[in-house]
Amino acid sequence: MSNWTTVTEFLLLGFSNTWELQILHTILFLVAYMASLIGNLLVIVVIVLDHHLHSPMYFFLMNLSILDLGTISVTIPKSIANSLLNTRSISYAGCVVQVLFFFFFLAADFSFLTIMAYDRYVAICKPLHYETIMNRRACIQMTASAWICGFLYSALHTGNTFSASFCQANIINQFFCEIPQLLKLTCSDSYFRQLGIIAVGVCITFVCFVFLIVSYIQIFNTVLRIPSEQGRHKAFSTCLPHLIVVSLFISTGTFAYMKPISRSPSALDLMAAILYSVLPPIINPIIYSMRNKDLKCALKKMIQCR
Repeated sequence: MSNWTTVTEFLLLGFSNTWELQILHTILFLVAYMASLIGNLLVIVVIVLDHHLHSPMYFFLMNLSILDLGTISVTIPKSIANSLLNTRSISYAGCVVQVLFFFFFLAADFSFLTIMAYDRYVAICKPLHYETIMNRRACIQMTASAWICGFLYSALHTGNTFSASFCQANIINQFFCEIPQLLKLTCSDSYFRQLGIIAVGVCITFVCFVFLIVSYIQIFNTVLRIPSEQGRHKAFSTCLPHLIVVSLFISTGTFAYMKPISRSPSALDLMAAILYSVLPPIINPIIYSMRNKDLKCALKKMIQCR
């Protein structure tokens, strides 16, 4: 039995065993990664260089872009390398690191989306007190809390998963180390582990979701009382990108982790993983750039100067 419990590496499921399809997968993932890299780096650089964007909203947006870069960088490069090298292996330590950082970036990402909702609430509902409430110290404290909470949440899940012994086949039916897929490979009954992960995740998501809903109810009540149409449009334009990003994050994550995990390789599992791990980091900078006039103007100015 001891021979079965010693796992030194895992085998990640490829999208196909056909060389031509592996090349296609590499090209698509490389395009997606470059799009996310360029989009998020542009957002970060523009916010850093333009002093007009040195406000709490853009400070949080910059952190969100950093986290999106981290999320996609943890999974995509390894998958591309495996396809190019025609291999599926990932070391045990590499899998641990991948799970740790992936969930760290995801959890911190959701924390910042919640913080940004609070920022919009204060800006619209309490504009006279905005600078007092969202001062430099408060922003730094909220940012530090989001990063720390993300790490603690990730460490909890990573420790819970890899404290188990693996004695089943070491093939992971996914293109990266995903916790539900890893739990299927453990020797012991993974029911309580899965239940614990779902319970903790649901509780945290529910609290943040309620906070988001309450914040936006207050925001919409305030916006609808604004007498000028131009004022209402400006308020909605700052909230709409955030609402779209939050909706995308919650819907894709819920679909991926609430649906039953198949025992055999499933195209649906792969698609769900792409939806919540690859799509948001690509779409987020596009959504914020398209709907934000200040960000677009700053980007145009930077391009013209260069």
